[in-house]
Amino acid sequence: MSARPPVLPDHLQQLLQAGVQRRARAYRGRFAPSPTGALHRGNLRTALLSWLEARLAGGEWLLRLDDLDTPRNRPGAEEGILQDLRWLGLSWDGPLWRQSDRRGLYATVLSALRRQGRLYPCRCSRRLLADVSAPHGAWAVYPGFCRDRPPRWGPEQGRLPSWRLRSPPGRIRWSEHSALGLCSAAGDLDAASQVGDVVLRRADGFLAYHLATAVDELTLGISAVVRGADLWRSTAAQVAVMAELGAPPPLYAHGPLWCDPATGQRLSKREGSAGLAGLREQGLDGPGVIGLLAASVGLVPPGSRLSAADLLQQVRGGRREA
Repeated sequence: MSARPPVLPDHLQQLLQAGVQRRARAYRGRFAPSPTGALHRGNLRTALLSWLEARLAGGEWLLRLDDLDTPRNRPGAEEGILQDLRWLGLSWDGPLWRQSDRRGLYATVLSALRRQGRLYPCRCSRRLLADVSAPHGAWAVYPGFCRDRPPRWGPEQGRLPSWRLRSPPGRIRWSEHSALGLCSAAGDLDAASQVGDVVLRRADGFLAYHLATAVDELTLGISAVVRGADLWRSTAAQVAVMAELGAPPPLYAHGPLWCDPATGQRLSKREGSAGLAGLREQGLDGPGVIGLLAASVGLVPPGSRLSAADLLQQVRGGRREA
């Protein structure tokens, strides 16, 4: 993709530049769960792998809560996430970041993009989009119905539009790398036919996940993102936003999903027994859980018991011997 970066307010431009410069100096990873319920073992494994990658690189590991979608947040979920990570020995660096504390930053970016014609209002209903995007399968590509219509930003029939990014034509690319050897194929997608124009503000007024995540990766200086393979296609939308802001994306590593052996379906937060509480009920302590998580991706033999710090030393030693 190629587009002239928008003219941003000086303080925001400085934040973006500082973040990209920080990324270049040292490894800086992050774990970014949503406080919508207890972490399941797939989330816990992603946290462990992300922590391992950062510590192997001698870098920092940040913790961010993606809590913008307030109707989905659950009371007590934030504290439960922090307790689970501490119990497993996964310590983070610096303060706890919350996206809800950074709404002003995202809104500033959104306003700058809108003022310069990079956004357009979209009034397509979810039902309409579901119908027309069915042939694309699990990833819905917006067909551009509202792209060339006169921009009407106010409410109509009591409903506000969503705001979409007017993505330029071209390829959306990102690199995948993992010191642990756990990542997917590098990204190389056509912006128009495989990604589409990304929603940056929803019709209900909420700032969209892709906007906030892209801005955070840049301004917090994130150099590498480790997460599940189910988010591989979502990465394209975030990389598109970063490109619009004139900045390259971090490295990514999309690891395998943890699926229910009985159904073959990936785990979700709705399955409370799949989280740490369920593992404790099975009699597993901290070293037992770390061993289970690490063994699931072949880092240690099944049945291993070790702390997160011991796992780090073992993996680091194995890399030296290889």
